[in-house]
Amino acid sequence: MTNTHAAPVSADSDNPDGVADEEFKPLTAEEARQWRQRNPPVSPWRVIGMQIATALVVAAIAGWSFGRAAGMSAAYGALAVIVPAMVLARGLRRQALLKDSGAAFLSFVVWEAVKVVLTVALLLAAPKLVPALNWLALVVGFVVTMKVYWVAAWLQSKHRHPAVNL
Repeated sequence: MTNTHAAPVSADSDNPDGVADEEFKPLTAEEARQWRQRNPPVSPWRVIGMQIATALVVAAIAGWSFGRAAGMSAAYGALAVIVPAMVLARGLRRQALLKDSGAAFLSFVVWEAVKVVLTVALLLAAPKLVPALNWLALVVGFVVTMKVYWVAAWLQSKHRHPAVNL
C-alpha cells in the first residue's frame, strides 16, 4: 500500500523507503486527555459477558432445534472460546502495571499463547467430555461466540460516533 500523501524523496539513512514522513506533532496533555475521553477502551470483561450471553442463546437454539446433544455441543464450543478469553483477560490485568513496553509486549505474547494452547486442549478434550458430541454444533457455537469480538468492536465504534450511519 502506498502513501499518496507524502512526497517522494531520495532514499537515505533517515528515509530508507524513499518517502518523506509527514511532520510528527506530539499531543499535548490536554489533547491526549480529550482523545482518551473520545476513545475509551473496551473492557474485556464486557466482551466476555457478551460472549456468555451469545453462547446461551446459541446453545438454546441448537438444543431446541436439534436436540440436547447439539445444545451441549454448541455450549461446549462456546466454552472453548470463553474460558481461554477469561484466562487471557485475567493474565493481562497485571500487564497494565508494567512500565517497560518490551515486558508488556512479552506478557501479551505469553498470555495469548496460553489462550491458544488452552483453546486447542479444550477442543481436543471435547470427544471425551461431551456425550454424543455433535461436531457441527460445536463448531457453530465456537465460531459464533468468537465473532462476538467483532460485534463488540462495531458496537463500540457506533457508541463513539453515533452520527455515523453505515
